[in-house]
Amino acid sequence: MRKIRLIPRLDIKGPNLIKGINLEGLRIIGDPNKHALEYYNSGADELLYMDSVASLYGRNNLEDLISKAVKNVFIPITVGGGIRSLDNAYKIFKCGADKIAVNTAIVKKKSLLSELVKEFGSQSIVISIEAKKISKNKWEVFTECGREKTGKDVMEWAKETVDLGAGEILVTSVDQEGTRKGFDINLVKNLSDLLSIPVIASGGMGNIDHLSDLIDQTNIDAVCMADILHYKKSTIPKIKSEMVQKGFSVRKYYD
Repeated sequence: MRKIRLIPRLDIKGPNLIKGINLEGLRIIGDPNKHALEYYNSGADELLYMDSVASLYGRNNLEDLISKAVKNVFIPITVGGGIRSLDNAYKIFKCGADKIAVNTAIVKKKSLLSELVKEFGSQSIVISIEAKKISKNKWEVFTECGREKTGKDVMEWAKETVDLGAGEILVTSVDQEGTRKGFDINLVKNLSDLLSIPVIASGGMGNIDHLSDLIDQTNIDAVCMADILHYKKSTIPKIKSEMVQKGFSVRKYYD
Protein backbone atom coordinates (compact mmCIF):
# COMPACT_ATOMS: atom_id res chain seq x y z
CA MET A 1 0.00 0.00 0.00
CA ARG A 2 1.35 3.42 -0.97
CA LYS A 3 2.21 5.82 1.84
CA ILE A 4 0.59 9.19 1.31
CA ARG A 5 2.82 12.15 2.19
CA LEU A 6 1.24 14.83 4.36
CA ILE A 7 2.58 18.28 3.49
CA PRO A 8 1.65 21.41 5.44
CA ARG A 9 1.33 24.33 3.04
CA LEU A 10 2.69 27.69 4.20
CA ASP A 11 1.43 30.56 2.04
CA ILE A 12 3.58 33.63 2.63
CA LYS A 13 3.03 37.34 2.11
CA GLY A 14 5.96 39.45 3.25
CA PRO A 15 7.14 38.06 6.61
CA ASN A 16 3.75 36.54 7.45
CA LEU A 17 2.00 33.22 7.14
CA ILE A 18 -1.37 33.95 5.55
CA LYS A 19 -4.51 32.05 4.55
CA GLY A 20 -7.42 32.88 2.30
CA ILE A 21 -10.38 31.36 0.48
CA ASN A 22 -10.08 30.62 -3.26
CA LEU A 23 -6.58 32.17 -2.97
CA GLU A 24 -8.17 35.54 -2.08
CA GLY A 25 -9.08 37.50 1.06
CA LEU A 26 -5.76 36.74 2.69
CA ARG A 27 -5.66 36.76 6.50
CA ILE A 28 -2.49 36.88 8.61
CA ILE A 29 -1.97 33.71 10.67
CA GLY A 30 1.42 34.35 12.26
CA ASP A 31 5.13 33.52 11.99
CA PRO A 32 5.63 30.95 9.20
CA ASN A 33 8.76 29.39 10.66
CA LYS A 34 7.17 28.87 14.08
CA HIS A 35 4.40 26.95 12.34
CA ALA A 36 6.94 25.09 10.20
CA LEU A 37 8.85 23.94 13.28
CA GLU A 38 5.62 22.85 14.97
CA TYR A 39 4.57 20.83 11.93
CA TYR A 40 8.01 19.27 11.59
CA ASN A 41 8.07 18.25 15.26
CA SER A 42 4.60 16.73 14.97
CA GLY A 43 5.51 14.44 12.08
CA ALA A 44 4.93 16.28 8.79
CA ASP A 45 6.54 14.49 5.86
CA GLU A 46 7.49 17.60 3.91
CA LEU A 47 6.81 21.34 3.91
CA LEU A 48 5.68 23.64 1.11
CA TYR A 49 6.43 27.37 1.21
CA MET A 50 4.56 29.46 -1.39
CA ASP A 51 5.11 33.20 -1.81
CA SER A 52 1.55 34.22 -2.66
CA VAL A 53 2.40 37.58 -4.27
CA ALA A 54 5.87 36.94 -5.69
CA SER A 55 4.79 36.62 -9.32
CA LEU A 56 2.50 39.62 -9.01
CA TYR A 57 5.34 41.88 -7.81
CA GLY A 58 8.12 40.21 -9.79
CA ARG A 59 10.30 39.08 -6.90
CA ASN A 60 10.89 36.25 -4.47
CA ASN A 61 10.75 37.01 -0.76
CA LEU A 62 11.51 33.63 0.77
CA GLU A 63 15.29 33.34 0.82
CA ASP A 64 15.71 34.63 4.37
CA LEU A 65 12.79 32.56 5.68
CA ILE A 66 14.11 29.34 4.15
CA SER A 67 17.67 29.97 5.35
CA LYS A 68 16.35 30.22 8.91
CA ALA A 69 13.91 27.32 8.59
CA VAL A 70 16.49 24.74 7.51
CA LYS A 71 18.48 25.28 10.70
CA ASN A 72 15.74 23.51 12.68
CA VAL A 73 13.64 21.61 10.14
CA PHE A 74 15.04 18.40 8.67
CA ILE A 75 12.42 17.22 6.22
CA PRO A 76 12.19 18.08 2.49
CA ILE A 77 11.16 21.67 1.77
CA THR A 78 9.63 22.82 -1.51
CA VAL A 79 9.62 26.53 -2.31
CA GLY A 80 7.44 28.26 -4.89
CA GLY A 81 6.53 31.74 -6.01
CA GLY A 82 8.46 34.19 -8.15
CA ILE A 83 10.99 31.72 -9.57
CA ARG A 84 11.54 33.15 -13.05
CA SER A 85 15.09 32.11 -13.96
CA LEU A 86 17.96 29.75 -13.25
CA ASP A 87 19.45 32.43 -11.04
CA ASN A 88 16.28 32.61 -8.92
CA ALA A 89 16.33 28.83 -8.60
CA TYR A 90 20.03 28.77 -7.62
CA LYS A 91 19.36 31.23 -4.80
CA ILE A 92 16.48 29.17 -3.43
CA PHE A 93 18.44 25.91 -3.54
CA LYS A 94 21.43 27.63 -1.94
CA CYS A 95 19.18 28.61 0.98
CA GLY A 96 18.50 24.92 1.60
CA ALA A 97 15.35 24.09 -0.37
CA ASP A 98 15.10 20.55 -1.72
CA LYS A 99 12.64 21.31 -4.52
CA ILE A 100 11.17 24.32 -6.29
CA ALA A 101 7.58 24.76 -7.47
CA VAL A 102 7.05 26.78 -10.64
CA ASN A 103 3.89 27.99 -12.35
CA THR A 104 3.60 31.46 -13.88
CA ALA A 105 7.13 31.64 -15.32
CA ILE A 106 6.78 28.24 -17.02
CA VAL A 107 3.45 29.18 -18.58
CA LYS A 108 5.04 32.35 -19.95
CA LYS A 109 8.29 30.68 -21.04
CA LYS A 110 8.03 26.93 -21.46
CA SER A 111 11.72 26.58 -22.32
CA LEU A 112 12.58 27.55 -18.73
CA LEU A 113 11.29 24.16 -17.56
CA SER A 114 13.78 22.33 -19.78
CA GLU A 115 16.56 24.58 -18.47
CA LEU A 116 15.63 23.89 -14.85
CA VAL A 117 15.40 20.14 -15.40
CA LYS A 118 18.77 20.07 -17.16
CA GLU A 119 20.43 22.09 -14.40
CA PHE A 120 18.85 20.62 -11.26
CA GLY A 121 17.23 17.33 -12.28
CA SER A 122 13.59 16.30 -12.57
CA GLN A 123 13.44 15.23 -8.93
CA SER A 124 13.87 18.88 -7.88
CA ILE A 125 11.20 20.41 -10.12
CA VAL A 126 7.52 20.56 -9.13
CA ILE A 127 4.99 22.05 -11.55
CA SER A 128 2.37 24.00 -9.63
CA ILE A 129 -0.99 24.11 -11.41
CA GLU A 130 -3.75 26.42 -10.20
CA ALA A 131 -6.92 24.91 -11.66
CA LYS A 132 -10.40 26.38 -12.02
CA LYS A 133 -13.32 24.31 -13.25
CA ILE A 134 -14.89 25.72 -16.41
CA SER A 135 -17.24 22.84 -17.32
CA LYS A 136 -17.85 19.19 -16.50
CA ASN A 137 -14.49 17.38 -16.42
CA LYS A 138 -12.68 20.42 -17.79
CA TRP A 139 -10.39 22.77 -15.90
CA GLU A 140 -8.35 25.80 -16.94
CA VAL A 141 -4.83 26.68 -15.79
CA PHE A 142 -4.57 29.99 -13.93
CA THR A 143 -1.49 31.94 -12.89
CA GLU A 144 -0.63 34.86 -10.58
CA CYS A 145 -2.11 33.04 -7.56
CA GLY A 146 -5.38 32.26 -9.33
CA ARG A 147 -5.82 35.75 -10.80
CA GLU A 148 -4.97 35.31 -14.48
CA LYS A 149 -6.59 33.07 -17.08
CA THR A 150 -4.26 31.27 -19.48
CA GLY A 151 -6.63 29.45 -21.81
CA LYS A 152 -4.66 26.26 -21.18
CA ASP A 153 -6.41 22.97 -20.42
CA VAL A 154 -5.12 21.50 -17.15
CA MET A 155 -4.77 17.93 -18.43
CA GLU A 156 -3.03 18.94 -21.63
CA TRP A 157 -0.69 21.32 -19.82
CA ALA A 158 0.19 18.78 -17.14
CA LYS A 159 1.04 16.15 -19.76
CA GLU A 160 3.15 18.69 -21.64
CA THR A 161 5.19 19.54 -18.54
CA VAL A 162 5.74 15.87 -17.77
CA ASP A 163 7.04 15.34 -21.30
CA LEU A 164 9.48 18.20 -20.66
CA GLY A 165 10.83 16.54 -17.50
CA ALA A 166 8.77 17.74 -14.54
CA GLY A 167 9.27 15.54 -11.49
CA GLU A 168 5.99 16.15 -9.64
CA ILE A 169 2.70 17.94 -10.19
CA LEU A 170 1.12 20.04 -7.44
CA VAL A 171 -2.50 20.74 -8.36
CA THR A 172 -4.46 23.32 -6.38
CA SER A 173 -8.20 23.57 -6.91
CA VAL A 174 -8.83 27.30 -6.71
CA ASP A 175 -12.57 26.59 -6.39
CA GLN A 176 -12.08 24.43 -3.28
CA GLU A 177 -9.08 26.13 -1.70
CA GLY A 178 -9.80 27.36 1.83
CA THR A 179 -13.45 26.25 1.76
CA ARG A 180 -13.11 23.17 4.04
CA LYS A 181 -15.58 21.45 1.69
CA GLY A 182 -13.27 18.74 0.41
CA PHE A 183 -11.02 18.23 -2.58
CA ASP A 184 -12.03 18.38 -6.23
CA ILE A 185 -11.80 14.62 -6.53
CA ASN A 186 -12.60 14.50 -10.25
CA LEU A 187 -9.79 16.93 -10.98
CA VAL A 188 -7.26 14.97 -8.96
CA LYS A 189 -8.45 11.60 -10.28
CA ASN A 190 -8.20 12.70 -13.90
CA LEU A 191 -4.68 14.02 -13.34
CA SER A 192 -3.38 11.12 -11.29
CA ASP A 193 -4.80 8.59 -13.75
CA LEU A 194 -3.25 10.44 -16.68
CA LEU A 195 0.26 11.06 -15.40
CA SER A 196 3.24 8.82 -14.72
CA ILE A 197 4.75 11.08 -12.03
CA PRO A 198 3.62 11.84 -8.46
CA VAL A 199 0.59 14.11 -8.03
CA ILE A 200 0.14 16.31 -4.94
CA ALA A 201 -3.41 17.46 -4.21
CA SER A 202 -4.12 20.82 -2.59
CA GLY A 203 -7.27 22.77 -1.78
CA GLY A 204 -10.29 22.00 0.35
CA MET A 205 -9.38 19.61 3.17
CA GLY A 206 -11.65 20.21 6.15
CA ASN A 207 -11.65 16.80 7.87
CA ILE A 208 -10.23 13.28 7.69
CA ASP A 209 -13.12 12.00 5.56
CA HIS A 210 -12.10 14.39 2.79
CA LEU A 211 -8.63 12.85 2.83
CA SER A 212 -9.83 9.25 2.96
CA ASP A 213 -12.24 9.88 0.05
CA LEU A 214 -9.38 11.35 -1.94
CA ILE A 215 -7.08 8.40 -1.27
CA ASP A 216 -9.82 5.87 -2.03
CA GLN A 217 -10.83 7.44 -5.34
CA THR A 218 -7.54 8.71 -6.80
CA ASN A 219 -3.92 7.71 -7.27
CA ILE A 220 -2.37 10.66 -5.43
CA ASP A 221 1.04 10.44 -3.79
CA ALA A 222 0.72 13.38 -1.41
CA VAL A 223 -1.67 15.98 -0.05
CA CYS A 224 -1.10 19.59 0.95
CA MET A 225 -3.11 21.04 3.81
CA ALA A 226 -3.23 24.47 5.38
CA ASP A 227 -6.53 25.68 6.86
CA ILE A 228 -7.13 22.51 8.88
CA LEU A 229 -3.72 22.88 10.56
CA HIS A 230 -3.38 26.66 10.82
CA TYR A 231 -6.77 27.03 12.53
CA LYS A 232 -6.17 24.00 14.80
CA LYS A 233 -9.07 21.99 13.37
CA SER A 234 -6.75 19.00 13.54
CA THR A 235 -3.07 18.10 13.87
CA ILE A 236 -0.60 15.97 11.95
CA PRO A 237 -0.50 13.25 14.67
CA LYS A 238 -4.31 13.12 14.84
CA ILE A 239 -4.65 12.92 11.07
CA LYS A 240 -2.07 10.14 10.88
CA SER A 241 -3.73 8.27 13.73
CA GLU A 242 -7.08 8.49 11.97
CA MET A 243 -5.50 7.33 8.71
CA VAL A 244 -4.05 4.28 10.44
CA GLN A 245 -7.44 3.51 12.00
CA LYS A 246 -8.99 3.65 8.53
CA GLY A 247 -6.41 1.20 7.21
CA PHE A 248 -4.14 3.62 5.35
CA SER A 249 -0.35 3.51 5.51
CA VAL A 250 1.58 6.55 6.74
CA ARG A 251 5.26 7.44 6.61
CA LYS A 252 5.68 8.31 10.28
CA TYR A 253 3.15 7.75 13.02
CA TYR A 254 2.94 9.09 16.54
CA ASP A 255 0.28 7.39 18.69
